[in-house]
Amino acid sequence: MVVAGLVFAGVAALIHVYIFYLESVAWTSRRARATFGIASEQDAQTTRTLAFNQGFYNLFLVVAIVLGAVVIAFGATAVGATLVFTGAGSMVAASLVLVISRPSMARAALIQGLPPLLGVAALAVGIGF
Repeated sequence: MVVAGLVFAGVAALIHVYIFYLESVAWTSRRARATFGIASEQDAQTTRTLAFNQGFYNLFLVVAIVLGAVVIAFGATAVGATLVFTGAGSMVAASLVLVISRPSMARAALIQGLPPLLGVAALAVGIGF
């Protein structure tokens, strides 16, 4: 179950790398605006700095998961699992905030939140938590 937890957490990390790209690199693009419901390029320009910052928050969660998986691979399960739980758990929490604050984004919240939730659950079972 540890491997399954890390695989789900890895999928979540890949999704959040893409979110980082949309928010921090491609925010004013048509694709990013459509994904986040930003009507105009002017609105995207106005919020670009906020999105840039938010994208890096997502990237830092990815770093926690990747570092945690590496640490687990080297045998420090408690430390590695703590990092994975922190990164993936924060992703789950962010998806809940998204769906509560913007119910129309429920599909996006599910995409953002289900893989890390499954990762946390499988990892917890796998380490006997």
